[in-house]
Amino acid sequence: MARIVALDVGDATIGIAATDELQLVAFPVCTLRRSRSLSADLKMVENAVRELEADKVVVGLPLDQEGKEGKQAAKVKDFSSRLAGRLNVPVELWDERFSSADAEERLLDLDVSRKKRKERIHAAAAAVILESYLKELEIRRVRGKISSSD
Repeated sequence: MARIVALDVGDATIGIAATDELQLVAFPVCTLRRSRSLSADLKMVENAVRELEADKVVVGLPLDQEGKEGKQAAKVKDFSSRLAGRLNVPVELWDERFSSADAEERLLDLDVSRKKRKERIHAAAAAVILESYLKELEIRRVRGKISSSD
């Protein structure tokens, strides 16, 4: 298996997380500072995905509490679509509700300073998104095994 990479795409930064090669564990990789050029941002992410040897990219889709898409979700969908056109791996959108709050809480639990939390929050949020995605994959695998054995 190859890695799955997750992205937390914001207006100022893009958090990147990845799985191990067995796709069992998600970990924060880095946070990229966005430039004024969408093309340059896409190139940075494309390079990171290739360097991590990913076979799939999961992009956090920011929905509101009711599950509806707003302006930020439209921006993320556009970014994802453009990224998919540049990569030779699937790009999938994934509900990221509460990922930033969860990541913030985890960093607080680890007693990470405010300054370091600010630097790491987006990569940590990408890791939370990826953990959620991996849990869903495991649920689907278990359901597949149960229904195929009946």
